[in-house]
Amino acid sequence: MLLQWNKYAQRLGEKGFRIMESLLLINDPVLNGTTISIELPNEGSKLDFEREIHGILGHLRGHLHNHDITIEINVNETMEARKSLNDQDRYNRLLEINPNIELLRTTFGLDIQA
Repeated sequence: MLLQWNKYAQRLGEKGFRIMESLLLINDPVLNGTTISIELPNEGSKLDFEREIHGILGHLRGHLHNHDITIEINVNETMEARKSLNDQDRYNRLLEINPNIELLRTTFGLDIQA
């Protein structure tokens, strides 16, 4: 689910919808059964997200072959956006998204520069 979520966000970014891309990537959604919960920082973000909710639901339902998927939006005014602070943090984030990056790193003898 997270892989398809990130692919959809990337596709939006490539089309120029940077705000929506950042809302999708602000934090990782949580899957509970067929309900996806996403936490957003304010009501304005929620309104922007709700405008695109049908698009992401269509994408997820089609690619995951599950038409029972729903999205629940929670607003947390005290939420701080997660930011990668250094190369190791960025690498760890990419490794969460795609574990094959470790195989790539070891195969080519790559190292993380600090």
